[in-house]
Amino acid sequence: MTTHQYEITVIGGGPVGMFATFYAGLRSADVLLVESLANLGGQPYNLYPAKKLYDIAGFVESNGQALTEQLQQQLEHFNPEIRLATMVTAINQLDDGSYELETTTGTILTKTVIIATGGGAFNPRKLAIDYPPSLEETHIHYFVRDLEQFRDTRVAIAGGGDSAIDWALALAPIASEVHLIHRRNEFRGLESSVDALKNSRVILHTPYLISDLRDTDPLTLELKEVRGDNIETLTVDHLLVNYGFMSDNKQLRNWDLTLDRTAIAVNSQMMTNRPGIFAIGDAAAYPGKLALIASGFGEAPIAVSQALGLIHPDMRQALHSSQLYH
Repeated sequence: MTTHQYEITVIGGGPVGMFATFYAGLRSADVLLVESLANLGGQPYNLYPAKKLYDIAGFVESNGQALTEQLQQQLEHFNPEIRLATMVTAINQLDDGSYELETTTGTILTKTVIIATGGGAFNPRKLAIDYPPSLEETHIHYFVRDLEQFRDTRVAIAGGGDSAIDWALALAPIASEVHLIHRRNEFRGLESSVDALKNSRVILHTPYLISDLRDTDPLTLELKEVRGDNIETLTVDHLLVNYGFMSDNKQLRNWDLTLDRTAIAVNSQMMTNRPGIFAIGDAAAYPGKLALIASGFGEAPIAVSQALGLIHPDMRQALHSSQLYH
């Protein structure tokens, strides 16, 4: 009995991996999608499903949940094989140049590999002050799944990047009060978002840091001016912390890949240092790289086409997508 060998195995079921799998189906490739979590969608679905996304072409705005649902519908057109709750632990090259993937659910044989693991496993950067862990179940939040839980409440948001600004703008029409606390006077978000923030009803506290948090109901926050002596006291029902996430892509170090910091170095064809292995999305690094979903969506067809070119050297260049999609 022979074990099936796939033409392409996509590792990572976030938006970019899902689209790469769909495009492989569009090219009639025999493709497998492998995801370590129990569901597809990656960071946008699991970390910020309600956060608005603006870098998806053709959509005025979307969010992690809606984007994942659309991508799943797209995948269903070709019904590719998907293995969830499966982590790839090793990528071994065979004598014929193909690959054997060791996973937590068995062995996979594949001719080529496309890595779309994003930034890897993520954990939020937490407040640098002590507080009862039970508050994370009621008043302190590092993830938001439903904006409605904040309706008509007083909300403070700590952070100054895109995510913090997006949450502030999304909550402004819903919450009774929205306060944004940032340690600098200038914000690090997109220019258009910063302009919208300054023209919104969001109350800005800059340059301040949270210096103390009292376990009261509602919460009492003490804000200390950065490089100053002013102290502010703020009473809120909820605190959203957006200090970013610490990524862990340690499995990449076990795959004999050349890394550029925590991402995989690739060339203009999305190929890594190992022949037949490609990387796209936040898992890939090259000069001028932009860590946007839009960038990953553009890289996916390149990787798929290059992979198929290796497998089928005589295959014609891909036609326009409207000629392929029946």
